[in-house]
Amino acid sequence: MTQYRKNIALRLSSTQGFSLIEVLVTIVILMIGLLGLAGLQARALTAQLESYQRAQALILLKDMADRIDTNRKNAASYITTASRGTGFNGSAVLNCAGTGSSFDLCQWHNALLGAAETQGTTTVGAMIGARGCVFQVASPVSGVATTYSVVVSWQGMNSTKEPDVSTPYSAGQCGLNQYMDRNNNPQETLHRAISLPVSIADLL
Repeated sequence: MTQYRKNIALRLSSTQGFSLIEVLVTIVILMIGLLGLAGLQARALTAQLESYQRAQALILLKDMADRIDTNRKNAASYITTASRGTGFNGSAVLNCAGTGSSFDLCQWHNALLGAAETQGTTTVGAMIGARGCVFQVASPVSGVATTYSVVVSWQGMNSTKEPDVSTPYSAGQCGLNQYMDRNNNPQETLHRAISLPVSIADLL
């Protein structure tokens, strides 16, 4: 009987070490899984922000295109010599007055700054570094519709393909070299830009 008890005690002591190793392996596997889940969550949040910014940009793009289309006879007065939104007039919200294109561009500037939604004293209703431009694609020719290009640019979260800058009215010209990396260097791979053509027929 004594030998039997010794054998049982020996078996129990030999299995205790294996149990501790199994617990440690389980903890390591669990930690790797949690780190992977945290990384996935971070990527999901970044993708969600990118999607939100693009949706906001599309709304602002269509807004200006509709304003130009409504005031077709004065379409040329919407052409911007400097991008509206971030950087324009010190990035300050403007007190819009007047009518026509000056009023529309003023309101568009405020919308690009996110003035429609505030958090305390900070405007948060638009994209990061939102800028808007209106280019004339070609000089007016009698009997031919004049085409304008409405562009909205903003700061992306991840590097992607650089926007087109092949012509003076390409989308990438709006906000060119205005978007910085973590070292505060211009980084065009963080530059997002979308454009929409607006054709105005020659009614004369």
